[in-house]
Amino acid sequence: MTVEDAPNRAVRHILDRPELAPLWQAVHQRLSSGHPVQRVSLGPLDPAAREALADLMGLDRLPPARTTVTMARLDSALLESVGTDARAVAETILGPTGDRAARRRSGVAERDALWHWLESHPVVAGRPSLAAWSAQIRRSGLVHGSTTATRRLLEAALTVLEALPAQGEPLPVFAAALLGDSHALDDGTRLAGLVLRALTALHDTGPAPSDGKDLQATAAGRRTLWGLAGIADDALSSTVLTAGLRPSGTSPVARALRVCTDAGHAMHLTLAQLRDTSTLLLPMADVHITENPSIVALALRRFGAGCPPLVCTSGWPGSAALLLLRHLSATRARLHYHGDFDGEGLRIATHVMKVTGAQPWHMSCADYQAALADNASGPPAGRVTAAPWDGDLAAALVARGTAVLEEQMAGVLMDDLAGYAGG
Repeated sequence: MTVEDAPNRAVRHILDRPELAPLWQAVHQRLSSGHPVQRVSLGPLDPAAREALADLMGLDRLPPARTTVTMARLDSALLESVGTDARAVAETILGPTGDRAARRRSGVAERDALWHWLESHPVVAGRPSLAAWSAQIRRSGLVHGSTTATRRLLEAALTVLEALPAQGEPLPVFAAALLGDSHALDDGTRLAGLVLRALTALHDTGPAPSDGKDLQATAAGRRTLWGLAGIADDALSSTVLTAGLRPSGTSPVARALRVCTDAGHAMHLTLAQLRDTSTLLLPMADVHITENPSIVALALRRFGAGCPPLVCTSGWPGSAALLLLRHLSATRARLHYHGDFDGEGLRIATHVMKVTGAQPWHMSCADYQAALADNASGPPAGRVTAAPWDGDLAAALVARGTAVLEEQMAGVLMDDLAGYAGG
């Protein structure tokens, strides 16, 4: 039975007096808790509110400014006077009561379901390095307190991650094609921040213990991260150093590469030149990848026009390098990678091998130990992470704590390349 069903419809107006507002607000709030309610506390009440409460409850004296009203006594007084209970009165005046406890339980369940969905999503579950990323997101909490908004944002981030590495297109073009908004991945957006943190985890470019900084801290660092994912912000500034490539065909790039190779010179290819890789008809061959340009220089000095095919990543490979290496892999070239034996070198090697399918070239634990025996001194190894191709390498590097730079193995590498020279 509601207040409006009471015989005297004027009762609602009588009960909805300003003096009784503190009572109905307290009753409504307590009933909305979702827990059994035995009593409600009121106060401080002004004299008018105390008098109205005494009249309603049939008290022979004014209650104190701070008082407690039992629900049983309030219901009894209301049933006797207007034929309804406190819940009906409070809901008529203030609207339906809720169930905060149920909402909390529902919210917890929704959040748990969201985090389970994220952690079990194929993009995350298939890449163990993203476990720390998903855990960080969970600790950060919901976007605007909404599971719906958070899931929508995470779905966009996972869509981006699934589409990476890209094919060297600029970030706005990539964002427009994938998300329908060329500004969706602009610096400062929540989505860009999520994806960049994921790329930091994927490439293990987080802060070293000594510096506390990562690539996201600067604009140049963010461009580097996007570059590792095959995104280019400038098709002319992203280049890759090559030597010994002899593509067939009559395109300007193919002719220029042959001229440079015949003259015993290296050549930088821009991303713009590599965009149409169909013009680079490269024969199936062994291609050796180096991390440092000095190895290419030494090879050209030794082999001249007979230099075997070389590609240099110049540290972390940019968009141009990744595009060329993927093209070589697609043409069934046999890719062999060598880099520095230090923490960063292992991470670069892991990335290049994973993205291009290259095989390690003198990058085993045995190669490291042999090189260290010949070069006992070297710079610190830095922060070392696992080398998936050799389970013993990272442990040996940590144990010795000494890096072997690629230049220190130049003799071994040149002797190996001699077997491919002139081809």
